[in-house]
Amino acid sequence: MTPELITFIFLALIAVASGLGMLFSRNAVYSAIYLIINFVTVAVFYLLLGGAFIAVSQVAVYAGAIMVLFLFVIMLLGADRLGESKTLAWQRPLAIILAIGLIAETLFVLFFQASDLVAVQTLPEGFGSPASVGNTLFREYLLPFEVTSVLLLVAMIGAIVLTRREKTQS
Repeated sequence: MTPELITFIFLALIAVASGLGMLFSRNAVYSAIYLIINFVTVAVFYLLLGGAFIAVSQVAVYAGAIMVLFLFVIMLLGADRLGESKTLAWQRPLAIILAIGLIAETLFVLFFQASDLVAVQTLPEGFGSPASVGNTLFREYLLPFEVTSVLLLVAMIGAIVLTRREKTQS
């Protein structure tokens, strides 16, 4: 086994364990912390694939800003603990059947289709660097980038207008 494969398996186990911890935790704060661990693990996957910029963005945006927002909302609403939820009778058997199907499909691909997989090619110089991402973004995708920025600005102004309290005239 190569060091890359060992690293991948180790990170995959951490990602799966943190995902399961997030799903099965009864405390919302613990679930958010497990999700942060999962986001950091995905960022390390990006680093292994040569995408340093997207890895830093993953940590800064998801593990940083969004998860801090989630934790503030959880703490402000007092939704630390999840109550007992009612489940429908058909949900558990369907989940088990789908999980068995997913495991069978994964095993089939790993053992019977492994020879058809294409070997990983080397990446070009500067792939995933902030300069190459910026050049691609502002040369090839300038219009979608600007439309997205205008949509976000309109959404922000709309949220401010909707939440602003009117001054009462006396």
